[in-house]
Order: sequence, then structure tokens, then C-alpha cells
Amino acid sequence: MDYNLIHHRLNTLILSAHTFQQYLNESTTCRSLFLKKNKDYGTAWRILRSSSLTDQLFIKAKRIRGIEQKGTMKVAEGVTSEYIGLVNYCIMALIQLELKEDAPLELAENEVIRLYDHYHQETFELMKAKNHDYGEAWRDMRRSSLTDLILMKIFRIKQIEDNQGKTIVSEGLDANYQDIINYALFALIKITEEGE
Repeated sequence: MDYNLIHHRLNTLILSAHTFQQYLNESTTCRSLFLKKNKDYGTAWRILRSSSLTDQLFIKAKRIRGIEQKGTMKVAEGVTSEYIGLVNYCIMALIQLELKEDAPLELAENEVIRLYDHYHQETFELMKAKNHDYGEAWRDMRRSSLTDLILMKIFRIKQIEDNQGKTIVSEGLDANYQDIINYALFALIKITEEGE
């Protein structure tokens, strides 16, 4: 019996379970804010075209990178709110991809909750699969690298949009949105761990 292998697998399972709980904690914060804003504004965001949502993602990621590079900010809201915004705008984008053009702009609250939870769960399952394959590599990354990966994904989305949504060998829009959600949630976990 290889006790080192058993010990390694046990540690991996414990760390993965911890990651999953941290992920759910951070995503619960994002969901809560999304639903509060839904009560305030309804689904006004439904008027946004995909390209406008992409630009919102770009603005948020660019601000995070600017704060990281300058080390200061003049607007009171820190990077935490921007990462939360990235998660929620990506879920909006995933919902927009699903809904037909003639779908109503104003969605019932229970439908918004259903759609949000559907895309959250789908993205969580993707994270678990990738986390298994990559062995928690994100934990050894700098938070600034997560920001750069988010920006890269946004530029990929812009290019796919410019190509009318067509790709030859690459992932589609939905996979890029899901990756951004996961990178943003990893960044939020790191912020919480660092006590910022």
C-alpha cells in the first residue's frame, strides 16, 4: 500500500472540498447582489446587446488592472466590487445568449432566479472539472495574472463577436464567459484569504 499516494489523494480531496466551499461563499455574495439589483432595477440590462455587455466587462477588468498597476484608486469602490460585477455581467451575457430576440425585456423574478442559478451551477461544474485536471494551479498564481487572463478572454469575446459569433477551432462565447466567472471567483477567494 502506497501511503504517500493515499496521503496525497486525501490532501487533494480536502483542499478541493475547501475550494468548493470558498467558491460557493463568494458566488453567494455575487448572487445576493444580483438579486437585490434585480429588485431595484428589474431586468433593464436585457436592453444591452452582447457587445455592450462585453464592453462592460472590459471596463471592469481594465479598472482592476489599473488599480493593480497604480497601487491606488480615486473612486471608493475597490476591486472586490469589480470582480463581483464581472461574475454578474457574465451571467447576464450567458442569459442573453440563451434568450431569443423576441423574449420580453422584463423577466419575472422567478425566471431570473432560475436562469441565474442554472448558469451558476453549470459554471461551478466546469470549475470542478477543470480544478480536478489542473490541480488547483490557480492557487499558485498571482491575482494580477487572473486579471490578465480575464482581459485576454474579453479580447477573445470581442473577436468572436466581430466574427459574428463564428469560430473555427476555438471555444465559443459561453465558454469564455464561464472562464471569466471562474477567474473572478478565484480572485475573490484570494482577496478574502488575504483579508483585503
